[in-house]
Amino acid sequence: MPETARQIADDLRARVDSGEFGPGARLPGEPTLVKQYGVAKMTAANALKLLVVEGVAYARPGSGTYVRDFTPIRRVATRRLSRSQWSSGSSVWAADVSDRAMEVIDIEVYETATAPQWVTRALRLEPGESVLVRGRRYVVDGSPVQLATSYFAADPVRNTPITQPDPGPGGVYARLADLGMAPVDFTEELRARMPSSEEAELLALLPATPVVEICRTAMTAEGRPVELNHMLLDAGSYVMQYDFTS
Repeated sequence: MPETARQIADDLRARVDSGEFGPGARLPGEPTLVKQYGVAKMTAANALKLLVVEGVAYARPGSGTYVRDFTPIRRVATRRLSRSQWSSGSSVWAADVSDRAMEVIDIEVYETATAPQWVTRALRLEPGESVLVRGRRYVVDGSPVQLATSYFAADPVRNTPITQPDPGPGGVYARLADLGMAPVDFTEELRARMPSSEEAELLALLPATPVVEICRTAMTAEGRPVELNHMLLDAGSYVMQYDFTS
C-alpha cells in the first residue's frame, strides 16, 4: 500500500534524527521518493513540503530540499518565567539559550497615547492613557528568531530603568519588582499562522515557514496586569515545552 505524505515525512524526520541526514544535507528528491515509497509525485512533493513547514528542512529552488542546520531553541515556559530566574539577575532569555550566542537588536522604547485598543484593554487602561512600548528583535547564533513588543502603563514606569534600552540585571521583571509590582502570575495565548511579508523579512524566514504568535500578560499577586508582551517566533526555530504536575 502506498505511503501517505505524512508517513514519508515521519520516516525522513526519523532518518534526520538518527544522523543519517546531518545538518545541511540534501534530502532525497521527489523522483527518489516516488521510486522508494511507490507513491505519486504529488505525494512525494507534499512529504517534503511538510518537513519544510515543520522547520526540519528548507527548500532551495532548482536545487532540492536540505536539512536545517540551526539547532532549535527549547522554550520551557515554566522555567523561563520563574521568579528565581529573573530575581537572580539572569534574563528570561538566558533560560532559553544557555551559552549560545544571543543579541537583542533594533531596540525601540517610546511612549504613546494611541496604543491599540487590545493593548489598553489587556492593561485595563482608560482610552487615551499613555503606554510605554518596548520593541526589539532577538538573534541567536546569527539568525533572527523572534520579534517582541512589550507594553506597560506609562505612569508607574516613567523615569525608571524600564524606559532604557537596557533595563539592567534581571530585565523588566526585576525592575517591576523594584517598583513593588513584581509579576507572579502569567497567562500566555498561542496561535500559529503564516507571517506577513514584513514579518517574514524581519525574521529572515524560509519560504512556507509559519510563525507562532504569543501574547503574554504578567500580573501581580493582586491580579493587576503590569506587562503585555506580544511575541512572534520563527516556528522552525523553536520547540515549545510545558511541564505540569497533576
